[in-house]
Amino acid sequence: MLDHHSKINKQSSAIFVVWLFHLSAIIGVSLGYVDFFVPKTYLNLSLMFGLLCWIYPILSFKKIVLTLVFFSVGFLVEYLGVHYGLLFGEYTYGENLGFKFKGVPLLIGVNWAMLILITGAISNALKIPVFFKIITGATLMVLLDVPMETVAPVFDYWTFAGNVAPLQNYVAWFIIAAFLHGIFQFTQLKGNLVFSKHLYVCQFIFFSYFYVYYHFL
Repeated sequence: MLDHHSKINKQSSAIFVVWLFHLSAIIGVSLGYVDFFVPKTYLNLSLMFGLLCWIYPILSFKKIVLTLVFFSVGFLVEYLGVHYGLLFGEYTYGENLGFKFKGVPLLIGVNWAMLILITGAISNALKIPVFFKIITGATLMVLLDVPMETVAPVFDYWTFAGNVAPLQNYVAWFIIAAFLHGIFQFTQLKGNLVFSKHLYVCQFIFFSYFYVYYHFL
């Protein structure tokens, strides 16, 4: 019983931090403190991943290896995109995602891994065939990418040639995400559904809010 309550308190604390940091950034940027909040994006992303490792949790050998696989694939496709214009189109990374290796922020690989893990947990909870779980997970990834792409150049995360993400970007996101979700399902990964839903919804609200803020307000 105590162990159960401890897990609930741990989960609640992590969810509170997720919402606190994202809502604080929304309010702060809206009030004009862009230069304070946006350059600290890499700290926020690092914290979110740390919370995921703690709550999901990523402790077993299988989860650690697969997280590294998701990170590596994500980083590799971004490297190919930045240096050769493959998959996503022509784009470059800005200065607000932390340390870059060969022009690609290491945290972008972390972001790929984190999104696969949380959307995998969400789609895995659905009572549908595995194929549709894979499609659902990939679709959730693309749905988040849509508002993210419109905010990215404003926050100096990355910028596409012509300042607009091409259709091939979303197609590539879906295909790569589906491939990684296939691995997720094949290896029967399990995670924390409640935390995953909160982190996904929080990020979706964050990017959707700024999409509306910068394009319609």
